[in-house]
Amino acid sequence: MLGDILLINDMHKDAAQALYERIQALREGHEERYRYVVGISGESGSGKSELAHALGKLLKDNHVRVKIIHTDNYYKIQPLLREEWRRNKGFDQIGLDEYDWIKIRKTIRDFNEEQECMIPCIDLIPEQVDKLITDFSKIDLLIIEGLYAINTPGVDMKIFIDLTYHETKINQIIRMKEAMSKFRMNILEKEHNAVVSLKPKADMIVDKSYQAVTAEEHNKRI
Repeated sequence: MLGDILLINDMHKDAAQALYERIQALREGHEERYRYVVGISGESGSGKSELAHALGKLLKDNHVRVKIIHTDNYYKIQPLLREEWRRNKGFDQIGLDEYDWIKIRKTIRDFNEEQECMIPCIDLIPEQVDKLITDFSKIDLLIIEGLYAINTPGVDMKIFIDLTYHETKINQIIRMKEAMSKFRMNILEKEHNAVVSLKPKADMIVDKSYQAVTAEEHNKRI
């Protein structure tokens, strides 16, 4: 998203390094031109965008051409209309069905087929959706990040950041993508329930200390 604020620090870089090593090891098991897709999910303020950027930078530094897709660009309802829509439709409508999964699947398909693709991109300043064209034939690996990103079909590695919106409140305040209010807190609670439901899909977990471990290892600890 254009105009987004990233707060990248050492914990994001360390987690990205562990994930990078895991991804590269798994990629070696595929043919050279295999179209590898990484998904990163987590609640608001958990560091999805920061982790995606840090991971993308590592891949780039090691000669892997990578593209990051933010699934928040794929909401069915545009930013300026979303609050009113949610108020009118009620909190029960908040969750996975707010994404345009048809467009997300098309983006993945265009990446797999090495096609040009028109991608929606939210500009946070005017709160409007722009359209960008990218050439996936020049990309080796795709990272998709967002609340429900690991729900996307065709993702090879699914990463879940195990932090709730209560634990990341300071990051939400600093980034101020949406003003804090009782209405916003109710939205975060509904999103929390939807995001947590995706945790069993994860291959890798970034735990509360921001250590990246396999889901199997994480489950043994709890």
